[in-house]
Amino acid sequence: MTTHFYTASSLDGFIATADHSLDWLLRQDIDMEGPMAYPGFVTEVGALVMGSSTYEWIRRHEGDTWNYEQPTWVLTHRDLTAIPGADIRFAQGDVRAVHEAMTAAASGRDLWVVGGGELAGQFADAGLLDEVWVQYAPVTLGSGAPLLPRTLDLELIDVARNRAFACTRYRVLKGAQNGDTSDRAAEDVRQG
Repeated sequence: MTTHFYTASSLDGFIATADHSLDWLLRQDIDMEGPMAYPGFVTEVGALVMGSSTYEWIRRHEGDTWNYEQPTWVLTHRDLTAIPGADIRFAQGDVRAVHEAMTAAASGRDLWVVGGGELAGQFADAGLLDEVWVQYAPVTLGSGAPLLPRTLDLELIDVARNRAFACTRYRVLKGAQNGDTSDRAAEDVRQG
């Protein structure tokens, strides 16, 4: 089981505009059957988590339609309305407890941190984020919600082109953000 942050970004590192718009993203060309596309990714996901801004964006654009079959946690400090019939669990506090609950619900399948970047950063801070998948769109925004507002060391493990997108997949190097390179050194010893 792997915990992923799977998202799209502008070339200058923003996942949404300052007013939470994704119009820039939705007008891009992508092959949904192509490399690193959403349909192939989400089939491996057993549970997901998102912040309240992401949840509210979905509600504004999808209404009461919920496109996820997996149990979903929404981290929020506000009272939000659940979508009837959807397995949505509102939570707050430390992401470790949410991760533990997601792991139990996922039945061995992967976990997806949908967004935003600050929430993904909290999972990284707790040592719970394993991979970062970013589909870079050919657009710059100049400002907005940052991709991942943390200092993390990542290892590129896959890259592909999917029409307009440069798709990347990284492994989070645990402990490296504190100057600890023991994960890399141990891997070098195993491979060497």
